[in-house]
Amino acid sequence: MNRLRYIPFITWFSLLALANAQNSNESLTAQQQPSRLSENLRSTVAEPTPEERSASIENNQKTLTSGKYFVTQSWSQEKKYRRPYYVNVPESQNLESPDKHKRFPVFIFLHGNGGNAMSAMQGFMRRHERMVMHYILVFAQGYRESWNIVSERSKADDLGFIESIVQRLATFKNVAPDDFSIMGNSNGAALVNQIAIETSLPHIRNYITGVSQLNAWQYDGKHFKAKGDQNQYHAVATPMKGKRLMNISGTEDKLVPYHGGPSKFIPANDGKLKFVAAEESIYLWAREMGYMGEKKTHPSSKTDRLEIFSYLNGDVVHYKVNQEGHGATRTVTEDQLMRFLKTEKTVVPQ
Repeated sequence: MNRLRYIPFITWFSLLALANAQNSNESLTAQQQPSRLSENLRSTVAEPTPEERSASIENNQKTLTSGKYFVTQSWSQEKKYRRPYYVNVPESQNLESPDKHKRFPVFIFLHGNGGNAMSAMQGFMRRHERMVMHYILVFAQGYRESWNIVSERSKADDLGFIESIVQRLATFKNVAPDDFSIMGNSNGAALVNQIAIETSLPHIRNYITGVSQLNAWQYDGKHFKAKGDQNQYHAVATPMKGKRLMNISGTEDKLVPYHGGPSKFIPANDGKLKFVAAEESIYLWAREMGYMGEKKTHPSSKTDRLEIFSYLNGDVVHYKVNQEGHGATRTVTEDQLMRFLKTEKTVVPQ
């Protein structure tokens, strides 16, 4: 047996027990960001308070460690609610960070509807042993096991939640502040799309969406849309340029239809949630990131059941998984995921 394979799990559970036993000194508690000024304005990140600036300066001298952390938020369903996220930092005695400053890239994973951060962490770390060794892994918990997209159970400010995590972690000395990636599965992927649409944070480099392309509220046929306080999706949004995006979708998905149209099962304010076709969705993202050509009607490459549609030299890529349903995300291997995460961004002529 390879003992190294089990080190992260032993470390994790011992740290988690410690985290549960200690007080708030173990956690990072971000105060609720002020409510959005108007649903007609893009979501912005609140200016840090003097206390937050002081904490940021202090964190720059500290090393982020594995454990359970919190962001405190208030919204219509809760007041001063402590929302958890779990952090796993590579074992420093066995590994070296990717850069000379000994900083690690950060990979945030968002579970699907009905899932939870702890189970997602256990499954992801078991299937991605190399990433455990080279990335700071973060697993955030959705309120009521869901993320606030269109008509889900959660009405929380999930954009603010994830932005708070990114901003806080970026202040630690062992974190690469400009190398964050966010991946989500299903409902978690829908939130990843919304973050990519709305955030103005410079830290996030890569977005990966598993089995949830853009829905028809996020892109109305002409424009990307900000969610707004009441989930009306009225305001036009302009996503940040220069980002890298990967989507994975299964052709036999009964929950999120590959070819677009209404889901048979996912509710929306006007009936069933409608989706943009997966290949159209990735083309829209490629165009937003600077692609000037036509939509691809044939894959750039094929391997077994996988057809890959690549734009901008792989900066924007769609993995079409034939004969696969809502579990298509697992078809993409750790090697394929890591190659995407490590690839240098293509410079698009302006």
